[in-house]
Amino acid sequence: MTPLTLRADVPALQEADYFNYGAHGPSPRSVLEATDSFLETFEYESPARSNPYVTATEAVDRTRETVAAFVGADPTEIALTESTTAGINAIANAIDWEPGDVVVRTDLEHPAGILPWDRLKREGVEVRVVSTTEGRIDREAYAEAVADARLVCFSAITWTHGTRLPVAELVDVAHDAGAFALVDAVQSPGQTPMDVADWGADAVAAAGHKWLLGLWGGGFLYVDDDVVDQLHPRSLGYRSVETPTADPYELAAGARRFEVGTANPAPHVGLRAAIETLESVGIDRIEGRIGELAGRLADGVPADRLLSPAEPESGLVTVDVDDPETTVERLADEGIRLRDLPHPEAVRASVHAVNTEREVDRLLEALEAAW
Repeated sequence: MTPLTLRADVPALQEADYFNYGAHGPSPRSVLEATDSFLETFEYESPARSNPYVTATEAVDRTRETVAAFVGADPTEIALTESTTAGINAIANAIDWEPGDVVVRTDLEHPAGILPWDRLKREGVEVRVVSTTEGRIDREAYAEAVADARLVCFSAITWTHGTRLPVAELVDVAHDAGAFALVDAVQSPGQTPMDVADWGADAVAAAGHKWLLGLWGGGFLYVDDDVVDQLHPRSLGYRSVETPTADPYELAAGARRFEVGTANPAPHVGLRAAIETLESVGIDRIEGRIGELAGRLADGVPADRLLSPAEPESGLVTVDVDDPETTVERLADEGIRLRDLPHPEAVRASVHAVNTEREVDRLLEALEAAW
C-alpha cells in the first residue's frame, strides 16, 4: 500500500483538505470494517455460541501483542487504555505520594500532562515547570529541576511546536536523579518509528486516534517490567488482578494491572487494524513523506511567521497569524481544516503522509491573507 492508496480509503479526506492529525486522524474504511466485523461477532454470535468475555479477552490480547511489537516492548508491558490522558493518570494514581515530593514537567505539555500533577498539589506535592524556548528544553535547567524529583513527565514530540525532545537523554538525567520517567508520546505513533527500549523510560502513554488513524478510545500505556511492581493502581477490577475472587487479591503481572473492568473492546480492535494498516504502508516511508510535505509547507512560510523549526522535525507546523481563531474559521469555510493553539497563539497544521503537494500549496495560498 502507498500513502495515496491509504488516502483513497479515508472518506473524510475526500471532503476537505485536512491538516489536523495532531488532534484527530480520520479513520480509513479498513479500520471501521475490522471494528464493525468484530462487533457483529461479539453481539450477534458470542452470546449464544461461546462467551462474550472470552471473545473480548482474546481480542484485547491480540491488540496488546500488536502494540507491543509496534513499540518494541513485551506484551506484558502493555496496558490498553482509553487515551493518553488515562495512561498518565493511571501512573499518577499508582504512586504513594508524600508531602514534599517533586514532579517536574515542561511548559510545553498538553493539559493531559499538566492537570494530573496539579491535582497532586492538594497532597503537598510540588510541581516544577521547566521553561522552554521555541520548543527547546534547556538541559541544565532541566537537570537542576530534576535533581530531587520523584517523577518527570514530558512529551516526545511537542504539540505546540512539533519539536522532538531528546527523550533518551532526558530519561537518563531523570534516572541519574532517581526519578521515575514518564513520556507523553501521543504525537509519535503513526508518524515516526517508536522504540521504547531505546528511550529507556519507565512508562510511555499514547493513543491511536491521531496519526495512526485509529478510533477514539484506543489508547495504550507501556510500563517497564522492571518498575511495574513499584506501582499499585488505585482503581481495581477483575482485569487488574490475577484471580478476581481471591482474598487477598494479587495484582495482575505486568502492565495489565492498569486495565480495570468491563470496557468496549472495539476501539482496541480498531487500534490493531490501524497499526496493521499503517505498517502495510511502512512507518519509515510515512515518516519520510511527512518530512517532505512538512518541509514544503515550512519553506513557504515567511521566516518571521514560522514558529516551528525551518527544517520540520515532525508533521506539526505552527504558524504565527494575526487572528488564529478567525483564520481557522475562514479556512474551514474554504474546505481547509487545521486548528488554532492557545500557546503560542498561532495556528497549527498537522501534515500527514496522506496529504498531497496540492493541498500544501493551497494551504499556503490561503494563509497568505493572515500575515
